[in-house]
Amino acid sequence: MIPLHDDNPTTITPLLTVAFIVACVLVFLWQMSLGAQGFEAAVFRLGVIPATLLGGKTLPPELALVPPSLTVFTSMFLHGGWMHLIGNMLYLWIFGNNVEDAMGHGRFILFYLACGTAAVFAQAIPVPDSTIPMIGASGAISGVLGAYLLLYPRARVLVLIPLGLLTRMIRLPAMMVLRFWFLLQIINTLLV
Repeated sequence: MIPLHDDNPTTITPLLTVAFIVACVLVFLWQMSLGAQGFEAAVFRLGVIPATLLGGKTLPPELALVPPSLTVFTSMFLHGGWMHLIGNMLYLWIFGNNVEDAMGHGRFILFYLACGTAAVFAQAIPVPDSTIPMIGASGAISGVLGAYLLLYPRARVLVLIPLGLLTRMIRLPAMMVLRFWFLLQIINTLLV
């Protein structure tokens, strides 16, 4: 199920939604330009590592690029692969503009960063000794999608459903589309 458009018009230009998308794409292109080893090093340097954020551990000097507290924010702009990036940015594009429209630019940026921060701590606190980096905008986008559901509970979304060589476009309730996204996030977390 691929969302294409929702039925909610907006009254403002979604400057921050576009800015977050552009920033994530540019950062991912930079990650890709580093080659496989550089990509991995960037994830360790800029991703959240619970053991360094909460457990008092330190990174080797060659990997310590920013303070652990700053990785809470830098990690939101890194992605692990093309599908991770495309999925997150598509959902942010479809639903973020309406939330930004409802909140205004200033509150939207604070809300987005607060949701991303809350997601980092929700994932890090249960495993404070983990040395596995956490990256991605999924936590921030989850907050945006939750806000969308609260603001527009009756909204409908045009989705593309690939059925092998055939495809079908239908309008579904936003609740169903966003449940699908949350299910994908849970599956992705369990597979990692």
